[in-house]
Amino acid sequence: MAIAPKTSEILARARSDLRIGLPIIIGNLIVLASENIEQTRLDELQKIGSLCLVLTRWRAKTLNLGLYDQDVVRIRLPIDINSQWIREISDPSMDLINPIKGPLKAIRDSKVCEARAAMRIIKETQLLPSIVVCDLACGQSYSEENNLTYLESKELIREQSKISKLKPIVSADLPISVAINCKMIIFRSDDGTAEHYVFQVGNPSRDKPLLTRLHSTCFTGDVLGSLKCDCGPQLNGALEQIANYGAGILLYLNQEGRGIGLANKIRAYSLQDQGFDTVEANHRLGFEDDERDYKIGAEILKDLGFSEVRLLTNNPQKVSMLKENGINVITRLPLKMGETDVNRKYLSTKAKKSGHIFD
Repeated sequence: MAIAPKTSEILARARSDLRIGLPIIIGNLIVLASENIEQTRLDELQKIGSLCLVLTRWRAKTLNLGLYDQDVVRIRLPIDINSQWIREISDPSMDLINPIKGPLKAIRDSKVCEARAAMRIIKETQLLPSIVVCDLACGQSYSEENNLTYLESKELIREQSKISKLKPIVSADLPISVAINCKMIIFRSDDGTAEHYVFQVGNPSRDKPLLTRLHSTCFTGDVLGSLKCDCGPQLNGALEQIANYGAGILLYLNQEGRGIGLANKIRAYSLQDQGFDTVEANHRLGFEDDERDYKIGAEILKDLGFSEVRLLTNNPQKVSMLKENGINVITRLPLKMGETDVNRKYLSTKAKKSGHIFD
């Protein structure tokens, strides 16, 4: 039926369910987020069959677990396990309080594709990348009996391979302190994820390279003026350069904390307080160095009619990802500003471990 939800819409529903603590079903695998799992639901799952905890490769490395499947690891859980133990093993902020977590043993089975797809969904919810799974005899029947969101495995994996479509929703003039002739355009994705914003200064030509910046949300830096990063000064500095040039675009992408979300970013800050650098903190949480997707920026630029840019950035990854997705980066323009005594080590780590170029 035309009114029935498409796979992308069911996927959006699944993200919402996981965020509020509801299980979802992928094929014949029931999936719960470890961060907000309730003991009553865990008890019900244990009546069905043996449970597995699924973690990412980085969290597995922290726990000294062997890896069979490159990007995820699955651990068979004892029958008497409780929700508190699962949260402790999933959340690195508890590692010093509860240092002994074992014995743990990774397993192999045929469910790695479903586990990998489920881990991608949980990352998109911006919860901790840790899930509890259990095999079902018939996932679709179980979902109907318990009113749970069901995703067919192959359809889900096919959907996850697609690039989500973004479209402009509304625009209006928005004069700002550095640019009176500024317009804001809201882009919305068809997959139910975050909206993204375009700040257009003047009327940039489509016939010559666009002066632009891809700027990721940083609530702490952009809004509160945090000294732990250089994001706020970079945002303001880029807008000033574009305004001085007379025309250009700043894309404000909702990818807080390098794509892990504000809560996980503050978790990473807590780990930095314990002595870990920004990359090590992300890894201990179970995330990659950088989870952002700059294909979003490329799609927005193409939708607006631009194919060549002069990019304001210190991050060569932005350059390469734009090029890979059809945007020709004519030149990279450095944006070195905002260094403080507080963030000097952070900036050094970005240069040494993430390849940022500050010149």
